[in-house]
Amino acid sequence: MKTYQVSLNGKHYSMLEKMLCSDRAGQLAKNQHINGYELFSDILNYICSPVTDGWSTFEIILEESAEVTTAMFVAIILAMSFVPYLGYIPLGFMNATIIHIPVIIGAILLGPARGAFLGGIFGLTSMINNTFNPNLTSFVFSPFYSLGNVHGNFKSLMICFVPRILIGVVAYYVYTGIVKLVKKKKNDGKGSAAALAAAGAAGALTNTLLVMNGIYFLFGSSYANAKGIATDALYGVILSVIGTQGVPEAIVAAVLTAAIGKALLHIRR
Repeated sequence: MKTYQVSLNGKHYSMLEKMLCSDRAGQLAKNQHINGYELFSDILNYICSPVTDGWSTFEIILEESAEVTTAMFVAIILAMSFVPYLGYIPLGFMNATIIHIPVIIGAILLGPARGAFLGGIFGLTSMINNTFNPNLTSFVFSPFYSLGNVHGNFKSLMICFVPRILIGVVAYYVYTGIVKLVKKKKNDGKGSAAALAAAGAAGALTNTLLVMNGIYFLFGSSYANAKGIATDALYGVILSVIGTQGVPEAIVAAVLTAAIGKALLHIRR
């Protein structure tokens, strides 16, 4: 397990301290290691806990405006992208990425245009991370990173942004399409769990399938060389990644989207 150090100014420290339970707040005060998954749980509990007259922070924000709600989802995406372990759920055999969950849920709540915008923010954080914290294959996500004679370029931007922008768009239309099939009004708080789950899985698979296939078609030989595998064996490796990581992440996205989305749609009734 990797350990990261995050620097906070006084304002951010105070905000984070309020969100943490007493045990984690004590760890923060003593500058001790904090588990990323537990940190994420504390933040979610804080957001959804009653603050006044039985309302939660999340409910109050949702009642404000689409702009405020969009800003809230942007903040969640940024936190999950840059705070270590916050954007992942450990499954034992892998850490499932969940950074796309705010994009999916945001699209269902706010529509495909804002969903595309949130996906663009996800793509931007990916490019930043791969530029300033690169690994051997970061050239496929950042035009500013090079590995030997291989340079990131415009195609890197396509892989980094297009799949992420389409996450919310696909999720929204899958959700509304299924809701229409069961003859229920979209976003009325009565959308079936199946529609939400399908939207979550579709959004996650959109990301995985487009990113991995984009890598194959746009950077195939360079990516294979960086990974130390034969070019003719690359697509088999791509398929194994889709099966071993993409499918579990889609299942996690389906479960979380159904659970969180149902609660938020109920709030917006």
